[in-house]
This record gives sequence, C-alpha cells and structure tokens, in this order.
Amino acid sequence: MSFTVKSPIGVFDSGLGGLTVVRQIRRILPAEEVLYLGDLAHLPYGTKSESEIRRRSEQCARFLLKRGIKALVIACNSASSVAFARLRKTLPVPVLDVITPAVESAVSATRNYRIGVIATYATIESGSYARILQKKCPDAEFFMKPCPLFVPLAEEGWLDGAIAMQAARKYLLPIKKKSIDTLILGCTHYPLLQGVISKVMGRSVSLIDSAIPTALKLKALLAKRKMSYDGVRQARLKICVTDYVRNFTRIGEAFLGETLECVRRVRIS
Repeated sequence: MSFTVKSPIGVFDSGLGGLTVVRQIRRILPAEEVLYLGDLAHLPYGTKSESEIRRRSEQCARFLLKRGIKALVIACNSASSVAFARLRKTLPVPVLDVITPAVESAVSATRNYRIGVIATYATIESGSYARILQKKCPDAEFFMKPCPLFVPLAEEGWLDGAIAMQAARKYLLPIKKKSIDTLILGCTHYPLLQGVISKVMGRSVSLIDSAIPTALKLKALLAKRKMSYDGVRQARLKICVTDYVRNFTRIGEAFLGETLECVRRVRIS
C-alpha cells in the first residue's frame, strides 16, 4: 500500500463522536486531508465485547488502508482501549489512539496528582486508562466513573438544562468528593457537555478533551516522520458511514462544527 505526503489521514469511530477529533485535526492541521469512517451500523462499541470491538476496529482500519491513508487515528475510546496495541503493531502506517495523548495532557495539567476519568463502561472496564496513568505517573491517584447517559444526551442535543445538569450531578459529585484537580473526558461525545460538567466540577478542575492533545500529537508525529503536507491548499474532508442514523446531519454538524459535506454510505468487511 503506497502513500505520499498528499495522502489523507484516516480517522474512525463507532459513530459520529469522533468528528470532535476531526474538528481539532482540521484546526491544527488545516492543510491535511482527512478521511473519516463512522461505523454507525454497529454503534455503540462501548457496550460490545472486546472481541467484537477488536473485529470491528480491524475492519475499519482495513477499509481506510485500502484508500491510501498515511496515518490512522482511532477516534474512539472503546476501540483505543481494546484494539490500539494490535493495530499499531500490525498496520503499515503510524497509528494514534485518543487515550495516551489525553493521559499525557492530564499528567502535565495536574497539581495534586489526583486525576479523574469519565468514560463508557467498556473503556473503564478495559483498564486502559488505569494502565497508562500508572505508567505515565506512578505517584498519581486516579478515579474512574462511567457516565453512559452522557452519550445519548449529547446526541439529542440536550447539552444544558435540568436533565443534563441532573445527570452530571449524579455522575460527577462522587468523583468531585475525591478532590481531583484534573478530569479526563474519556469519550468523544463528552466535550459537547463541557458546560454542565464544568459547572458541577468547578473552575479549579481542569477538563481534558482528548481531541486537542491527539491532534497535536499527530502533528508532531507527521513532522518527525517527514510526512506532513507542506503546501498551501484547502484540505478536503470526506466522510463515510456504514449507516445513516436519526438526526444524522444535526448530530454530525454539532460534533464537527461545520456543514457536513461529501458524505457517502459504504459497506465494510
């Protein structure tokens, strides 16, 4: 499989939440073309077994590789938890997850070495955040909390108001009592709820959106490997999905921060 500096960056997620990562890639690397794959026909990954998450992730990666990508970003915490190590080892292009950059950013931000992580059940149960936090900062204490209702709230657009605030308080007050000063948003949907999350946690707690450190790490990796596109161009974004879901356009544009264009439905295997 051949690729050049003009080749696109491949990004995949189980749904549209990974467009929050694409949003930051397009902000930080505006000249790089992006090919996004949302496996909407099989979402969410967060409730599936590890073997099924791994299988779907490998299928997504193969689809993108066949289209000549020069690097792959796993913009899904569940897939990053389960499939990153294998994909990094077996694929012929550089592979980035969204967990490691988030942890590194949290370790840099913390002052009291008490770090919280909110994510899906699958991400937390995989132990990936715990392992990487332990490796990157053995002296830190970390506290995990699954927040499954945050995903449908984000997709419904219920980003503030009584329902969102009630869910945020229910999930976050127990972890706030642990006196954390840094909170990792361990799901690509969660940045849309930063407003209510910040209100519950307070200004003294730094919120880590994995999309930003992931895009910065991608930029550094491409530069190091001399794979960056140095020319001036209006980078294209192509979006492929395995199904169309209810409120597809509204949800996608909320995550991406721009109009959804060049979207087509595909079959992967």
